[in-house]
Amino acid sequence: MIVLLSAVATGRQGDASPVRVVHMVAERFVFTPSEITVTEGTIVEFRIRSEDTSHGFHLAGPGDLNVEIPKRGRGDVRVKFDARPTGVYIFECSRLCGAGHDFMRGQVRVVPKPSASTPE
Repeated sequence: MIVLLSAVATGRQGDASPVRVVHMVAERFVFTPSEITVTEGTIVEFRIRSEDTSHGFHLAGPGDLNVEIPKRGRGDVRVKFDARPTGVYIFECSRLCGAGHDFMRGQVRVVPKPSASTPE
């Protein structure tokens, strides 16, 4: 049996950015989920697999991510996105995958952290 472990560590307690794992499926000209909302400063780890042919995943913004997603049965791809600054970041299929390719897109909405102070 093979066990894979993954961890994110920092030097001081409380310094670690929160990590959110998003399991995503690319299939028939759709990413599922296609809309994701996270708090600023979150590390988003996309774990993307295809249920049909090969696809691409391009997320425009800081880091400008662009990876190939192997076709069905050939595993998944993992990529991390540091969700900052706030805003809306568009992702799309970056590999021509068929007639509906141009519609294969989604968005990551990065919202501000809640304020620690409460109004009086």
